[in-house]
Amino acid sequence: MEIRDLTPDDLDAALDLRRRAFGPISAAEAGAWRHAVTPVLEEGRYLGVFDGSRLAGAARLRPFTQWWHGRPQPMAGVAGVTVSPEDRGRGVGTRLMRAVLDRGVALGEAVSVLFPATTPIYRSLGYEHGGGQRKVTLPAEALRGLRPAGQVKLRRMGPDDAAELIAVLHRVYAGLRASGPITYDERTWRLWLADDNDFRYLADDGYVVYRWNGENIRVVNLVAGSAETARALWSMVGTSSSVAKNVVAPLAPDDPVLWLLPERSQDHVEDQRWMFRVLDVAAAVERRGYPAAVACDAVVTVEDPVRGGGTWRLEIADGSGTATPVTAGAPAAVLSANGLSALYCGVPTGTLRLAGLMTGDDRHDEALDAAFAAKAYTLDYF
Repeated sequence: MEIRDLTPDDLDAALDLRRRAFGPISAAEAGAWRHAVTPVLEEGRYLGVFDGSRLAGAARLRPFTQWWHGRPQPMAGVAGVTVSPEDRGRGVGTRLMRAVLDRGVALGEAVSVLFPATTPIYRSLGYEHGGGQRKVTLPAEALRGLRPAGQVKLRRMGPDDAAELIAVLHRVYAGLRASGPITYDERTWRLWLADDNDFRYLADDGYVVYRWNGENIRVVNLVAGSAETARALWSMVGTSSSVAKNVVAPLAPDDPVLWLLPERSQDHVEDQRWMFRVLDVAAAVERRGYPAAVACDAVVTVEDPVRGGGTWRLEIADGSGTATPVTAGAPAAVLSANGLSALYCGVPTGTLRLAGLMTGDDRHDEALDAAFAAKAYTLDYF
């Protein structure tokens, strides 16, 4: 079998794989998919496994920006991983994903995220559960009452607002010191902002995209950088309460709307988990943000049979970090690739040790917990 980049001539076969993996696709969905993936073919972001001339598996690396403690970095979002039914169980998926990891590094991306259909194959390649997309059901009538004290300027948003929307997201996520959420590139945002079924509004420090979903309202995204904007956006969504009983929205674990609701005794949450993978230790540590008040100096050994492990000195201070290769021999905390990936997402060292993902020197565990502390989430499923 051969692994190579897909070309426009391979898209019919790739679409057939998607149908076999995920079910029927309408003509409109197929057209939108072709429109979205065609530009990435020349960027080396769509790989296929070929048995002769037949496409046996495929996967796409989407170019996202991901935020870690308020600092952005490029991230490889792995999507559309498909293997032909007759080729399953032959190692095609593992071979494909190894190539995906290598390609992510070649593209300059030090971290990767995917939503797993099954966990074992991705765990075997160093991915670990890092966060989730939490969809919370909220009462529409309660949202309607969240009026801002002052006037918040909201305007309708379309494809030409993509660049401004990205700038707003960058300001808000940096200010919130967010960990885990992603932003799309301008090309992708222009596609999303052209959907006639969505209602889209932009403020100076926030935005909302929502749509009808049966008898309920589904919020696609809502991000706000101030209390007044949060109230304005949520109350506007709530104006549909004369027809819609509930609003289903993806929320950060500590989204302020959960504290603004006048009544909250039980959360109704659907949590779609995502898995995270460090591809390049030094670059990933350097690109991440950290609490400015935390300092850490620890030696860690990473056991990574897929990407190649090693021993690094982690030095974190003033909100920044470095990972410098050192000769093994000094006392070190030992992390599997999965363990390092989970630690990066804020999973405590105590959990990692009990799960068998971390062993060795424990003198710096508390400092590592403080440095990598995070409630990782994303608002987007891909």
